[in-house]
Amino acid sequence: MRIAIVSAPARRQPAPDYISALAKGIESMGHRVDVVDAWTEDGMRLPGYEYIIAAAEQTALFGGKMPEALGRALGAGSGLVGKKGAAFLRKTGLFTGKAMANLMRAMESEGMVVNWSEIILNAPHAEALGKRIGS
Repeated sequence: MRIAIVSAPARRQPAPDYISALAKGIESMGHRVDVVDAWTEDGMRLPGYEYIIAAAEQTALFGGKMPEALGRALGAGSGLVGKKGAAFLRKTGLFTGKAMANLMRAMESEGMVVNWSEIILNAPHAEALGKRIGS
């Protein structure tokens, strides 16, 4: 299965270690994984994938706000209606539940079907979650 991980950290930076660990776990199950950086790429390639994972961090300690780059990346990828996906949120502060709701709302507003959501604690946890995708 072709899987895209849309990496949306709170600030513009290279892919964090938990994204690499998540991709490693998914690849160990025999899937093809591409990491799409929400800050630098436009998301036009997303319709070509069978499963889309949004892995994000909340931008502030309070409030659960998502990075604006995530909305741009998902919005640019027209043709996401009906695509299955997962919402992964890195635990970084308070109001994690609200941040997860905002992440799922952003994905569902583009017509995606979110069939799995999880809070990532650290890189080993992300790798373990990756091994459960598609099994």
